[in-house]
Amino acid sequence: MKLSRRRLIKVGTCASLSLAMSQNLLGRLWSDKGVQKHMKLKPIKIALLGLGSYAKNWIAPAIQQSDYAQVSSIITGSPEKIAPWKKAFSIKDENIYNYQNFDQIANNPEIDCVYVATPTGTHADFTIRSLQAKKHVICEKPMAPTVADCDRMIQAAKIANKTLQIGYRLYWDPFNIRLMDAMKNKEFGQLKGMQGGFSYDHGNLTKEGDWRINSKMNPGGALFDVGVYVAQSAFYSSQMLPLSVTAQHSTDRLEIFKDVPEHWQWELTWPNQITSQHSSSYGKQENFLRLETEGGRLEIEPAYSYENLKGSTPKGPMDFTHIFQQKLQIDGQCLAIHKRSANITSGEMGRRDVHLLNCIMEAAETQSAITLGDFYT
Repeated sequence: MKLSRRRLIKVGTCASLSLAMSQNLLGRLWSDKGVQKHMKLKPIKIALLGLGSYAKNWIAPAIQQSDYAQVSSIITGSPEKIAPWKKAFSIKDENIYNYQNFDQIANNPEIDCVYVATPTGTHADFTIRSLQAKKHVICEKPMAPTVADCDRMIQAAKIANKTLQIGYRLYWDPFNIRLMDAMKNKEFGQLKGMQGGFSYDHGNLTKEGDWRINSKMNPGGALFDVGVYVAQSAFYSSQMLPLSVTAQHSTDRLEIFKDVPEHWQWELTWPNQITSQHSSSYGKQENFLRLETEGGRLEIEPAYSYENLKGSTPKGPMDFTHIFQQKLQIDGQCLAIHKRSANITSGEMGRRDVHLLNCIMEAAETQSAITLGDFYT
């Protein structure tokens, strides 16, 4: 699928405006006046598809606390999870579905949106089925295994005339917003260098049936699981599109990581002739984003976590109070469904990032530099 130049400009504009819009959104949501302004909006009734730990511990609580959403339905492949969820959210029997029959949500007016929180390998199928049922979709990142999958998802949203958004919560995080704003406005001059890494020791957490070490469910292992944050942050840090990538992967614990690599490293080249270094691993600990500019260093460490982020600029430490990232994400994405704000984490953005992840994998396999080409065709 090819996107028109007008569509490309629209996508790029949405990305570049994300900071200002996110800041405005934060301001509206944090002020009594802003809350009152949107009080009359009907809550978006969300069906949670996939009831794993992320849905249970982060997304469901975020929806509960949201000013503009409510959990109205669950879709699960695990019957044993139904009873506690039904009780916790007062879910009607007729609003409980499994993965086989959930196409019937097309006939359920008590579902406006499906939040897809399952392994990456299932995202395309579940998203397309939800859109065909004429429901909006929020899909967790990364969007899908391949660009072709992303294209099918975007096309399904277009046909259904429904909103497709990706679960990029950091677009509502004040530390990352501060960094985006500084780079967009060249507050500290031109970018001179960039490093980012997000890794943890998943080797000590694996168990039977672990989808994270299954290449069909999680292509590339750590690269897709947590490396997507690093890849994504390179775009909003640089405010550019990279030209080419080189990469390598390796594995130390072959008895655990039989189907996906354990460690990833990649280097991007940019139009301003700089190179940047990035990594993601299931065998070490790192969580940082560092930018060297003409005016000094911008840094967030931890950079990609749900909470307890810390950052600094050449002006000094970033001073922000803790926020519930997922709650503000849900608020913002529901406002986008209501068309009260723009979709700043669109399917096209998700596709762009999957394109880069696919090219990193190709570069590592071929041990050659891959020209990234046009991200939107």
